[in-house]
Amino acid sequence: MNWKALVVAVTLVVSAVGTPVAAAATTNAASGQSSAQAQSGTYVSFETADSAVVDYTVNGKTVVDRLSVQSTSEAKSQTGGELGLSGDAGFSGAGLSLASSFDASTSATIQSESGAELVAHDNDRGIVVVKANGESHVARFNSSDGSEAEQASEKRAVITSDDGATATVIVVGDGNVTVSDGGNVTAMAEENSRVVYRQYEGERNDSEKQQERMIANGTAVAEVYVQAAGDAASDADADDSDDSDSTPTATDSPTEDSSEEAKERSADVVRYSEDTTVEVTENAAGTFNATVERSQSEGKVVIMSVSEAAFENAEDAEVYVDGEAAAEASSYSEVQSATNDGETSKYLVRSSSSAQASTDVVVGINHFSAREVSMQSGGDGGGAISGGQPGFGAGVAVIALVGAALLARRQA
Repeated sequence: MNWKALVVAVTLVVSAVGTPVAAAATTNAASGQSSAQAQSGTYVSFETADSAVVDYTVNGKTVVDRLSVQSTSEAKSQTGGELGLSGDAGFSGAGLSLASSFDASTSATIQSESGAELVAHDNDRGIVVVKANGESHVARFNSSDGSEAEQASEKRAVITSDDGATATVIVVGDGNVTVSDGGNVTAMAEENSRVVYRQYEGERNDSEKQQERMIANGTAVAEVYVQAAGDAASDADADDSDDSDSTPTATDSPTEDSSEEAKERSADVVRYSEDTTVEVTENAAGTFNATVERSQSEGKVVIMSVSEAAFENAEDAEVYVDGEAAAEASSYSEVQSATNDGETSKYLVRSSSSAQASTDVVVGINHFSAREVSMQSGGDGGGAISGGQPGFGAGVAVIALVGAALLARRQA
């Protein structure tokens, strides 16, 4: 027998078999590396790694270092039904993939293999909205080292980090939140519900706590963050990539202000209600216009967080609904009363605990379906009807011009 020939033959066979195995291992490793995608916006940065969003950072602070989502049925099978209590072990989120990024929008959309959708918003509060999309889901928020979590109500939990930053997890619709022995927060959302994450630079003030309650009970259906590049280190483009599939959206409109700051002004729109849409039609230094539309007639609240760098004298803002001046309220209860088919819409101005200087303008719209909402700077001598055109869109501009003509005739 020719032993040398046999050895050579065996060597060739082993080499031939081993090569594709090694190649497959290399391919799998490369695939595993590419599954982790980093996102960095003006305010928010994070990574998607296989089955979780990790190191979620807002304004340089991390309160939650891991966010994972799984269908309720699968999560219960993994943990033996002990969701959110002492049985944190065993929970494994579904696979995630990045559908859209901060490169083209003020929001990044992440799809879960379980059918849920996560939308991270690049705004000062780093809001994340988890949409259940027709099947009951569980969202798990793992607190960062040194953070502590406590339950504020059946639908809200608060996480506080050792550097003073805080975050709130809110269930909108049917569901609840629980805090585990390890300090992690589990939110269970039914088929048509959503889970909301909001982060703050420090302790939440009373106004922000009230806003959280309104989000949880469905009174507040959307937020708009009016921002400028001057608020943070980088700019943010507010073109919306999610409006077509009814996810929280971000929209930006060009302005006539020629300053560099105005060119980078944006409006990030966060939607908490499936049947609510917000379209921003003007976003200038002293004028902000948007169309708010709902399929149901009952009144609701829209919250506008306004940066001083993006909007002049927001604390003295004047608010118009369909070209008519809304009444300024003195409390949240007045704003909520206006939504119960009140005689007029009302708004409330409150300071924000934002990392940047900003003001919250909370608007209670008395009824729907489509309403044109305008906010004008109060620092221009009260000339809200002339020049800035209160209201959004061409239709409201005509109403405003007619109103101005009538006013001039009466004064003549």
